Amino acid sequence: MRIIFKFLENFWSEFKQYKTGIVGLSVLVIAILIVLFEGFIITYKEAPSRWRDITYWQDNSASAPPVWLNFFKSKKSPITENIIYEDIEIDNLVYKTKFVYDFKADEAPLDIILHSMITGNAAFNIKVTRPDGTSIVLFDEYYSDLNNTDLRVSLFNDAKTRVFRFYRESVSAIFRNKLDANTTSPMYVLFNTKGNDMASEFIPLKGKYIFETKTTFSENYTEEILFENPYIVAVGSLSGFLGTDNMKRDLFSGLVIGLKWALFIGMATSFVSVIVGVMYGIVSAYFGGKIDVSMQFVYQLFIGIPTLPVMIVMSAVFKPTIWTMIAMMITFSWTGSVMTVRSMAMQMKEETYIEAARALGAGHKRIIFSHLAPLLLPFSFASMALAVPSAIVYESSLSLLGLGDASIVTWGQILHDAMKGSAVLSGLWWWIVPPGLLIALLGMSFAFLGFALDKILHPKLKTR
Repeated sequence: MRIIFKFLENFWSEFKQYKTGIVGLSVLVIAILIVLFEGFIITYKEAPSRWRDITYWQDNSASAPPVWLNFFKSKKSPITENIIYEDIEIDNLVYKTKFVYDFKADEAPLDIILHSMITGNAAFNIKVTRPDGTSIVLFDEYYSDLNNTDLRVSLFNDAKTRVFRFYRESVSAIFRNKLDANTTSPMYVLFNTKGNDMASEFIPLKGKYIFETKTTFSENYTEEILFENPYIVAVGSLSGFLGTDNMKRDLFSGLVIGLKWALFIGMATSFVSVIVGVMYGIVSAYFGGKIDVSMQFVYQLFIGIPTLPVMIVMSAVFKPTIWTMIAMMITFSWTGSVMTVRSMAMQMKEETYIEAARALGAGHKRIIFSHLAPLLLPFSFASMALAVPSAIVYESSLSLLGLGDASIVTWGQILHDAMKGSAVLSGLWWWIVPPGLLIALLGMSFAFLGFALDKILHPKLKTR
């Protein structure tokens, strides 16, 4: 154990002299921590399993820019936020909840959506009290035979008639016809300062909007919970740390989820392919003769195959999954370390200690795995680090072309969706730039790490 600690101490003292290696290691450690604490980092906890479920994202705004853009805008836009009830009052079969929305933006929100889980027969009523003291009944409906149903009420769609009635009651008769019900958003009216110019000019009425719901059940025919999990989603024109795509999905959550798959694909592919390549090179050099010629012929065949085009054809023919992609990348990428290992092994097999091992009766297996492989395996660490970026880029390329595994979320698939959604033409840069930068950053960090390991390990191998 003391020898191991001494080795690690010496290795670290040499490794920390290479600044690029420190940068690469730091990025890798941060990436691993993000993967470990993914559940606490992502905003939408069910995003990994419901990324392609449209209903899960229906409360978001489509193609919304990131919320931090507000820092650079003179007129502040509303951001998407969840509002938890401040008070709930239960009186027999009547459930009353109160929500407070502190409106501070210079533009009206896109929608106000109320959710609650309801079981039974119930009348559902929504009322809002504006900062100017005006109270408006926005919604009043009766529902029957609900069975733990997520009741979703969108004020943009379900309260339009009542909001426009409030407008007509708030302006003089000559201004009532100025409101175009087909083009005017009810949110534009609901959050506007009361006046005759409400239809033509938006003067935000900032302050606290108190939304109250009243759920009255007609009978208590079950012992199950009748009413639970009430909350409001204020849908803004800005959403999330990295915005949303045209399917209303939170891109920050998608990028965090994609990180573990980038690491898994890159590290699994590089580990297996480099180990295979190292052992292939050792065996080829050790036996030499016809075996070496045959193995080098196979090597030349594989190294001459254009990897990405073949992978594209195979992914188009066979159903692409994460495992088939990894298998294909291993099949065509094991050749990377063969020739370097072979040249080292050819020198090492002539060493005195190898001859001594043969004289003592050591077999081929023992010499390869006990004497040659342990000395050449350190080289594989640098090769593994350098092979990871290629694996990540290959997967991203296949996914970008629509040939990836649709059951998982990867950065390449996010870019593919951006290409299909005409993100470039629409100016949705937050849908394109972050995944591209992350692919480059993660690949660069492994390259830096590999270069540092290469500089440390190669001189030691050459002196043996």
